[in-house]
Amino acid sequence: MYQFNVEKTGRRVHADHILIASIFLLMGLGMVTLYSCSYVYAERFFENGLYLISRQSVFLGVGVALFLVISRINLDWVRNYRLPVIAVLGTILLCILPLLPVVGVTKNGASRWFRIGSETFQPSELVKLVLPLYLAHIFDKKQEHIHSLTKGILPPFFITALFIILISLQNNFSTAAFIALNGVLLFYLAGVKRRYFLSGLFMFLPFALLLILTKEHRFRRIISYLNPNWEPHGAGYQVRASITTIASGGFWGKGIGHGLRKFAGVPEVQSDFIFSSFAEEMGFLGVLFFILLFGVFAARGYRAAMRAEGTYRRLLAFGLVTMIVAQALLNIAVVSGSIPATGVPLPFFSAGGSSLVTTLIGSGIIVNISRSREIPTAFGPSTKYTAQPEGWYAFGPEMSHGR
Repeated sequence: MYQFNVEKTGRRVHADHILIASIFLLMGLGMVTLYSCSYVYAERFFENGLYLISRQSVFLGVGVALFLVISRINLDWVRNYRLPVIAVLGTILLCILPLLPVVGVTKNGASRWFRIGSETFQPSELVKLVLPLYLAHIFDKKQEHIHSLTKGILPPFFITALFIILISLQNNFSTAAFIALNGVLLFYLAGVKRRYFLSGLFMFLPFALLLILTKEHRFRRIISYLNPNWEPHGAGYQVRASITTIASGGFWGKGIGHGLRKFAGVPEVQSDFIFSSFAEEMGFLGVLFFILLFGVFAARGYRAAMRAEGTYRRLLAFGLVTMIVAQALLNIAVVSGSIPATGVPLPFFSAGGSSLVTTLIGSGIIVNISRSREIPTAFGPSTKYTAQPEGWYAFGPEMSHGR
C-alpha cells in the first residue's frame, strides 16, 4: 500500500488572514465579555468598576505587541540559539518560585503564583507554551532515535514529567493533567511506539488517583459531579449556578450588560466561569457564533500545521492549536456540567494576564507557521506526487508509529 506525499514548491505564502481575523475577533469578544461581567465584581472588591478591564487591557497590549513580533520572526533562528532548551530551564526555575515562602503567593489553598512588584505571574501558563516548543524541537532533532527508549523518549519524558510534578506541587491538578494530555498528543504525533503509551498510562494513573484522593476538594467535586444533588450549596453550587445562568440566556440572550446572574449568582464569573455570563447575555445564537469562531481558529490552525515545512513546525503548530482549542473545550465542559469542576481559564476571555499573554504568544507562533512554505493541494498546477510506504500517515513522511 502506498500513500502520496506532495512535493514542496518552495513558494513563500502570506500569513493566513482568516486565522488572524479569528484571533482578533476572539480578543475583542473576550474583552467585551470581561467588561460586562466584571464591572460589578471590581466595583465591590476594588472600588473601581474598570479595575479588571483596565488591568486586562495592559496585558492585551503587551500580548498583541508580542504577537506581532513573534508572528514574523524566523523560527529557525530561535532553534539555532537553543532558545527552546533555555526556555525550558528558565520555566522550571519559574515554576519553583511559587513554592518558595518569600516570593510565592497562595490563593484559596493553591500556590500557583509569584509576585513581580504589584503584579502576580502564574508560571504554569507559560508551561503550556514552552513544552510544545521544546518537544517539537527535541523530536525533530532526534527523529533517527524516535524508537529508542534511552536516546529518543526518556529525555523529553523526564522534562514533561518534571513540569507535571512541579505544577502538581502548586496544588494545580487541572493544569498538570491538561499539560500531560497535551504532551501525550505530541509524543504520539512524533511517532513514539504505542507500547510506550501503555507504560506511561500505567505510571500516570496511580499518580493521578493519588492526587485526587489526597485532596478533599477534588474528591468532593467528583462526588458532586456524579450526584449533583449531594451538596447543592457546597461543592456543586458553582456548576449548578453556571448551568442555570447559561439556560437563562435563551435563544436571543439578554443583551450585553443586561445579565443578572453576574451580580452574585456565579462565583468567579470573571475568570474560569466567564462563559456562563457570555451565554446569558448572548444567548444560543451568541454561543453558536463563539463555537464558529473557535472552529475557524482550529481549522485554519491545523491547516497551517499540515502545510508547514518540516517536522518541527508541524509538531509545534499542532501542539499550540490543540493547547488553545482543548482548553476552550475543557472550560465549556466544566461550566456546562459535562465534566467535574476544575480551574481552567477560557482562552482570550478569562481575566488573568498570564493566560492572555501566553495565548497570544502561542497564536503568534501559529500565524508565523502559516507563513511557512506552502504544500500545494492536489488541484494546483505545480503539484508533484511521490509514492510513500504505508506508515507515513497523514502527518508527515518523517514520522511513523511502531507497533
